[in-house]
Amino acid sequence: MMTFLAPSLAHWAPLDSRATIALSGADWRSYLHGLVTQDVETLGPGELRFAALLTPQGRLLFDLFLLGREDGCIIECAAEHRAALLQRLKMYRLRARVEIGESDAPVEALWGADAAPEGWSRDPRAPDLGFRAYGAPAPRGAVLADETAYEAHRLALGVPGPADWGHDKSYPIEANFDLLGGIDFRKGCFVGQETTSRMKRRGTIKNRMAPIAVDGPPPPVGARLLAGELRAGEVSSSSDTGAMALLRLDRLGEGPLALEDGRPWRVVWPVWMKQVKEAG
Repeated sequence: MMTFLAPSLAHWAPLDSRATIALSGADWRSYLHGLVTQDVETLGPGELRFAALLTPQGRLLFDLFLLGREDGCIIECAAEHRAALLQRLKMYRLRARVEIGESDAPVEALWGADAAPEGWSRDPRAPDLGFRAYGAPAPRGAVLADETAYEAHRLALGVPGPADWGHDKSYPIEANFDLLGGIDFRKGCFVGQETTSRMKRRGTIKNRMAPIAVDGPPPPVGARLLAGELRAGEVSSSSDTGAMALLRLDRLGEGPLALEDGRPWRVVWPVWMKQVKEAG
């Protein structure tokens, strides 16, 4: 049955910066389960989960969405890194009975809708992010937008993206993967688990990504954020709609918050980071 959406609220957009990989074969679950940060053994058909593939040292290589299918799964990744991800997945395959290959399924996002149309799955990271689909029909009643509009929606919710964590640069907990449902700490082994679990066990995370606000034009990427005389962070991404930064949480109370150019800044804590704000 077709779901009709309110045109004034619902928007959808193709995400050209994202691409897909198809995984199938008798061993696909156990193979993928031992690699990524997410539980794959219980992934059901039509269910979407957020995950990552890390370096053995625990740094973020690839952010992923995993869509369960009857005979395998679809892996969503950054389009620019699909070839490298394919190469790494094949390197880990060894004798596993797994078929790995490019998929031509496009990636689409839908936001502002109360329910998912047929073929769409809820984005598991935050409730208001909306839904994602891979080649599903365009949702009836939704306004066609572009990826820039979707990125503005994501940033408004305080959710970091690939521009913030980079490639082999950040730890997944710094990028809030633990708060966004991207790490299952109960699942057992995965690549980079030792470092990731150790950071979690310590209890206090010093570095987190969060949106910031400043007066005037947005700060450039790489701009230093100060708390008094101490360095309290660095801008990781910036646009006309806002900025994201990697913050030193333990320094936010060390004095007035200012950019290098003297303009004051503040953290815009999203609702889903409530426990981080309260801990600080």
